[in-house]
Amino acid sequence: MEHLSLRDTPPPPAAGTPGTPGPQGGQPSGVAQLPPQMFTTAAQLLDLTDKKLMVSLRDGRKLIGVLRSWDQFANLVLQDTVERIFADKYYADVPRGIYIVRGENVLLLGEIDLDKDDYIPEPFQEAPVAQVFALQKKEQEKRQKSHKFRKAKLAELGFEGEHAGEVLF
Repeated sequence: MEHLSLRDTPPPPAAGTPGTPGPQGGQPSGVAQLPPQMFTTAAQLLDLTDKKLMVSLRDGRKLIGVLRSWDQFANLVLQDTVERIFADKYYADVPRGIYIVRGENVLLLGEIDLDKDDYIPEPFQEAPVAQVFALQKKEQEKRQKSHKFRKAKLAELGFEGEHAGEVLF
């Protein structure tokens, strides 16, 4: 995949196309235009089709799978998907198969280097799924307790919590 920037010159246009002086007329060549490689739409996913990706979702889940299809809204279809869950210094892979991800839920995605695919960073160890789920649940409960305590302390100081000034039906 090419790594291009705004400073790169765009490819020369064919003669007679808009933006080039020619017999049919057109815009002068002095008009600055973005190079075609700088578009930041779902079309950028074309280079990632049929490659192994890691997708981080807004709710914190991490999915690893092969990108098979996508649309203009960046909705993704992943094949051979596994959900990798982390807790403490352990991780586990839960097989999910074919997985459809709505584009608005994607926080981050990136291609996995197949040469380094099996490399696990030093502090992490693979563990049974049940053990990692139990550790993850404990971490979530601890986080919720901390959040409740923080919210109560802020209320004592006069800060309103979420929806405090709104009428909920």
